[in-house]
Amino acid sequence: MFVSVRNIDVSAFQRMQGGGEVRLVDVRTDAEVAQGMIGGALHIPLHLLPLKADQLSDGVPTVFYCRTGARSAQACAFIASRAPGADVYNLDGGIFGWVRAGMPLAAPRI
Repeated sequence: MFVSVRNIDVSAFQRMQGGGEVRLVDVRTDAEVAQGMIGGALHIPLHLLPLKADQLSDGVPTVFYCRTGARSAQACAFIASRAPGADVYNLDGGIFGWVRAGMPLAAPRI
């Protein structure tokens, strides 16, 4: 089954945050997260997503991000295939796109 991935840019993501509840999920590795992450993000490495997918099935719009947007697109497709109609988005450009937009990084929560 083919699942279309919806990309969202940084400014659209910020508007979404201002409009209500939205979940941000970082699917990068622990080593990548140690270099900084987007504030308020939940860290679920991509390889653990199948084990934690049920935590994301509560109807809350969810934006996934990684380094460049490739792995987070996989995460979107995986969740959408498990829960058709899930409100999932891929942060366009990943954390690199976030930084290019001049947005700050937060220290990882340990």
